Order: sequence, then C-alpha cells, then structure tokens
Amino acid sequence: MPSQSSPSIPATERVADDQIAAVRAFNRFYTRKLGVLDQHLGKSPFSLSEARVLYELAHRDELAAKEIGNELGLDPGYLSRIIQSFDEKGLITRRPLPADRRQYQLSLTTKGRQAFAKLNLSSQNEVAAMLARLSASDATRLTQAMATIEAVLEPHHSQPAAFMLRSHRVGDMGWVVSRQGAAYAADYNWDISYEALVAEICAQFIRNYDATREHCWIAEADGEPVGSIFLVKATDEIAKLRLLLVEKKARGLGVGRALVEQCIQGARERGYSKMTLWTQSILVAARGIYQSAGFRLVATEPHRSFGQDLVGEIWERDL
Repeated sequence: MPSQSSPSIPATERVADDQIAAVRAFNRFYTRKLGVLDQHLGKSPFSLSEARVLYELAHRDELAAKEIGNELGLDPGYLSRIIQSFDEKGLITRRPLPADRRQYQLSLTTKGRQAFAKLNLSSQNEVAAMLARLSASDATRLTQAMATIEAVLEPHHSQPAAFMLRSHRVGDMGWVVSRQGAAYAADYNWDISYEALVAEICAQFIRNYDATREHCWIAEADGEPVGSIFLVKATDEIAKLRLLLVEKKARGLGVGRALVEQCIQGARERGYSKMTLWTQSILVAARGIYQSAGFRLVATEPHRSFGQDLVGEIWERDL
C-alpha cells in the first residue's frame, strides 16, 4: 500500500477538502484585511512591487538588481522598469558590478531613504491601528500564530526564535532603569549614579518621544523581558544608539546582535544617514557586536564616572 506521501496519489486526494478550503479562505481574508489587493499602498505613489523593492534596498547594502529579482520573483523586464523609474526620480544610485558590468549595484539615495521612511511609517501606523483594536492577549495570540504559520511553511528558513523583539510599552522604562542599574553594579561595580543617568535618559525619551524619529525595542523570551535598546535623535541626520542591555540568562542567543541590527534598520527606515553611540572600553562583548555591525571607533576619552575610572569610546557608522 503506498505511503500517505507517495507521489502516485494526487495532492488533492491526500489533503482533506475542508483543509484546502480553510487555507484558501484564510488567504482571501488576509489579503483583504491588509489591503494588498489595492493597486497602491494606502495613499503612497508606490505599487506593492515597488514598495517591496524599496524595502529590500532600505534593509540591505548595495544589492544587485538580479538579486532583488530572484528573491522577490519579479519578471526581469518589470523589475527593469521599476529601477528605471526609481533612477529617474532620484531614489537610487546605480553602479556597474566589477565582475559583470552588465549588472548594477543599487543603493538608495537620501531622497530614496526619506521616501521609504514615509512609506514604512504609514504601513507601521496601519498595522498598529489594527493591533490597537485588540486586547494585549489577542495581539500576542495573533503574532504568535503568524510566527507558527511562517515556521510551518518554511521550516528551514524560519525556525522559531528563542526570543522576540517588540516595541516598548507602559512599564518597560521602569524595567530598563532597574535592570541597567543592577546589571552594571553586579558586573562592573558601577555605583547608583549610573542608574540615575539611565533614569534621566528614559524620562527624556518618554517626555519627548517622536515615533517618526525614535523607538525602543524590548527583547522577550518566554514572556519576560531579557534585553533592550533605544534609537534616539541626535540631529536631523544622525541617530544615536543607547542603552543596549542583554540579561545574563539570554546571552548566547544572539539577542544583542538582533537588537543592534534592529536599531540600525530602524534608523535607516526613519531617514537617518549616520549612527553614533557612546560606550566604554571594558564592555568587550558590546564592542564586538558594534564592530561586527559595521561601527568604527572614532574617538576615546578617559573619564571618571559611576565610581570608576573608565575610557569612553565614540563609535559611528554610515547608513
């Protein structure tokens, strides 16, 4: 008797009709719910395909046009027209690939990053409005169900993560202040003046919060916060990374790297052209993450702070 997965049995006979109907109904519901059947996204001038190309360019450095086409499954001729349109509008730069001058490396210009930032914020607000109508428990159920769908359909590409990143909410700033103070006191013997500094940073963040320019991400594992990072405005062009923290129990999971990468992406999406941060020479693990993420050390200065003699460091990277 053939096994259930035998190729000799048509797929339609191996899967229950009600399961097929359920998936098709969900697809119709979901595309309608998110509005992706509209010709253009919201009130933006971009089609869905154009928005997907912008997204890839905003999140990855110097992509080849062929890579985008392969990953998004776009017809080469259609992709070529999108790229030509972006070029004419001043949204991208094109450079021939050294290995094949028929192919081009694409990068967003400042105008292109600003266009994506506006589009991304609009999309983010639409999803936020949808989630805001749900209770906290229902919003969690929804996002966990989405993660399950992704993991089941693409198990090799979307393994369930041991942690997740979310936006800050009421109560998180108190946790950040408490855990920053306790962690640095335990690990480096910093005194309570560091906790006071963190409290001032968090208070200023809440008081002056501008979602179009700033954000805080909290890492969660098993429903508990295990890490945090802040993106704050330094100038109109420069973003500042602040208060990276990973709890001891979550170290080794890639939480710190994920938080830093998310912060960099967040800065790009908000239209910044450069990112900076201040750290200390003794924070070896954090420095390693910053360096691997493309930051470079640009200045050092010895100082006496938090009850210790320290060497402060300024790191920067272009976006």
